[in-house]
Amino acid sequence: MRTNAGSSRIRKTVQLFALLLAGLFVVVSPAIGRVEAKAAPAFKVLAFYNGTWDAAHINWVKEANVKFPQIAAQNNFSYTSTTNWNLLNANDLAQYQAVMFLDDAPTGAAQRSAFQSYMANGGGYFGFHVSAFTDNANNWPWFYNTFLGSGTFKSNTWGPTTAVLKVEDRTHPSTLRLPDKFTSAVSEWYSWNNDLRNNSNIKILASVDPSSFPLGSDPNQQWRSGYYPIMWTNKNYKMLYANFGHNAMNYETNQGLSSTFDSEIQNRFMLDGLLWLGGANTTPPTTTTTTPPGDPVISPTAWYAVANRGSSKCVDARSAATANGTAIQQYTCNSTLAQQYQFAATSGGYVRINNRGNAAQVIDVSNTSTADNAALHLWAYGGGNNQQWLPVAESGGYFHFTSRLSGKCLTVPGGSTADSVQLVQLTCNGSASQSFKLTQQS
Repeated sequence: MRTNAGSSRIRKTVQLFALLLAGLFVVVSPAIGRVEAKAAPAFKVLAFYNGTWDAAHINWVKEANVKFPQIAAQNNFSYTSTTNWNLLNANDLAQYQAVMFLDDAPTGAAQRSAFQSYMANGGGYFGFHVSAFTDNANNWPWFYNTFLGSGTFKSNTWGPTTAVLKVEDRTHPSTLRLPDKFTSAVSEWYSWNNDLRNNSNIKILASVDPSSFPLGSDPNQQWRSGYYPIMWTNKNYKMLYANFGHNAMNYETNQGLSSTFDSEIQNRFMLDGLLWLGGANTTPPTTTTTTPPGDPVISPTAWYAVANRGSSKCVDARSAATANGTAIQQYTCNSTLAQQYQFAATSGGYVRINNRGNAAQVIDVSNTSTADNAALHLWAYGGGNNQQWLPVAESGGYFHFTSRLSGKCLTVPGGSTADSVQLVQLTCNGSASQSFKLTQQS
């Protein structure tokens, strides 16, 4: 009996010591790089979809359910997707700060009632494209007429194309990092019977810019003029709706030909919108000219050589000229005035890029274009949005520069490494041809 009792005490002591040691390891080990506790998500998102109607909508849903989890992991929130619309009930919704409708809306009375109560009590909502489609708004008047405000579907463009979007309100948390105009990802576009401009509860965030017309490649399904809201919010609810979420498709092979995540600026809207809906950050992360810790800030008074990551060649004014129309090209770095630039602040984080040969001349997108491959040249600064650029910090002292007018990036076309290649603007894609390192000059 004594021996058994003693053995029992020894076993308990050993077990207790093991538990204490395990606890000590969890506390200490992050400092030595072995274990790092994962922070709890700041908020949770539940995305509903059907994924059964129109290959283009299905393709969008599939990529959304890949991309949004990645965005969530990078920004400390959770993303769960489901085809079970019965989760629209009070008990399940109470676990989530925001819901998304990717390709449909609820049809059951109990689901609809639970969603309306969820929104009335401060829940967040992000809807896309076909989630607002209806041929009879009176089938659920609260959702289509009151909440979305759009009413019954009226028309669509075809085929799917990009559109230049005019940002109408840059004070909303979802639009603080957007330029005045930007080029969307490819989508089919919808219009509705209700004019949202006449609804005092609706705040339109972005609409089709007239430069987009004609919108659509089918002459029988084109918008040639008119007013078309694309992104908006209802001021009485914590909600966002975006009229995109339809990828270009090869219907014969069921192959997607575009991505709704192709526009870096449109992606900012989605991220910042989700952060606002989730309540994690009512002031979205601002794009800044500050590089990661340890790297310098761009001085608005200093002069810099600007070298492309892919070619290692410098941004250069052709033949060291300074006249209007002088081509901005890449050329072997040589420290001349033609290759030195100053990033003078304008507003909202944007800068004019002055040439040292004549500081009144700036890098300008020719013909005030919003198109891909529009050429860059020098032009006398006049305050135009095509003369202003947003420096977006990357790693290692590199930046990419987005046009205030188009939202497109300053680019070496085709990733060329040749001398004398004229630079252009192009949809931002994260490639080395759009990445530039600044080296301060004396």
